[in-house]
Amino acid sequence: MSNLFILNKEANVASNYINELRDPSIQTDRARFRRNLERLGELLSYEISKTLDYKDIDVQTPLGVSPSRTITDELVVTTILRAGLPMYQGVLNVFDHADSGFVASYRSNAPGNDVEINMEYVASGNLDGKVVILADPMLATGKSLLLALEGLLKNGTPKHVHIMAAIASEEGVKYIQENIKVPASLWMAAVDPELNSKSYIIPGLGDAGDLCFGEKL
Repeated sequence: MSNLFILNKEANVASNYINELRDPSIQTDRARFRRNLERLGELLSYEISKTLDYKDIDVQTPLGVSPSRTITDELVVTTILRAGLPMYQGVLNVFDHADSGFVASYRSNAPGNDVEINMEYVASGNLDGKVVILADPMLATGKSLLLALEGLLKNGTPKHVHIMAAIASEEGVKYIQENIKVPASLWMAAVDPELNSKSYIIPGLGDAGDLCFGEKL
């Protein structure tokens, strides 16, 4: 069972960003929508930073020496195109020396109400022994995220995987916890109670990719 952290479980500024992401009267401002996802990526990254390995160092200032710490883990920040790009940028704002990885995948309608997951492209460096952060704004069923992770794992076995989402469903969280095969932690800004018949999160916020970048054909 992987660890689960929910950012808005306690009162903090994340609630403001989540409220604006959900609000249809604000969603029409794409720049603001993207920035709120970016902010959640930054806040969740700060929480992740508390779990990393550090070493003690001395920093020479113009006036003396300051004892400090620095991260020793090698990080790879990854995301699923296209909707994940704003959160990915938020993570990279915090871990600015990290490597990057990308997965291109999409879901299509299968017969009935089934959802079919398709993956077209994976790009990352060697992940052996690295700490991988996989950022995606919506964790619905969890199936597309695990498929993306499986694609990334073809490039090595990470030390730990941190899965990050703005909005998750309880079902999706449970699916990830029960099916992930590597050491992992889940970092969610908010968790919603259900999915509808089309596997959209309820109450959720809609299609994050379209709200970030416009409708696709």
